Amino acid sequence: MPKLEDLLEVAYKKERTSSRRLAKNLALSTEDALRQTLQTAAGNQSLAELISSRKQQKADVATKIAHRKQMTTEARAYKRNAAQPDPAAWLAWFDGTSHPNPGKMGVGGILRNPNGDLTRISFAAGQGDSSEAEYRALIAVLQAALAVRPAKLVIYGDSRVVLDDVQAENGATILSHHRIQARQLIAQLENPALIWIPRRKNAAADALSQQAVKPAVICGEQ
Repeated sequence: MPKLEDLLEVAYKKERTSSRRLAKNLALSTEDALRQTLQTAAGNQSLAELISSRKQQKADVATKIAHRKQMTTEARAYKRNAAQPDPAAWLAWFDGTSHPNPGKMGVGGILRNPNGDLTRISFAAGQGDSSEAEYRALIAVLQAALAVRPAKLVIYGDSRVVLDDVQAENGATILSHHRIQARQLIAQLENPALIWIPRRKNAAADALSQQAVKPAVICGEQ
């Protein structure tokens, strides 16, 4: 039988008010009145099913709120850290795609020096999923940067999976080979910054990755 704390957790404000009125009119305990009120609201469901359903709804709402907060935090970080990079820094963007997922992988990347000169990267990378394609794109950009060894480097990507994984102490086992390779390259550079950006801000790298698997795609400028 559901406990009082479970009933209180899922009861709406109007139901609590109704149960208090019911308890007063019928001389019921708070728990019995609330249980009766919720059982009426449950209809054909059992009381346990109603409680489980409402708890799931609350969890879903909490997840959505947390996601919105995360997006807001990341957007503010982007405006603070990515919108106005150091003019002396080299900038890079990476993106990987897989058609279908998993399927044929395409790698795209851009390396831009402080004068605005661009090095574009675009090639097919065999078969794999989108996370592997993103990692291959990051590795390709790191390799291009290592060829010039910039004193300052900021790398932008829209893959939270890869950016979180490459900076984690213990990342995903399935991505460990790519993480090791990427971290070895990062260690040879002057502490590059890895920054998440919204996908819409990564259009040029995305176009290059799409071009690698769909040659008809026309690349835009970053």
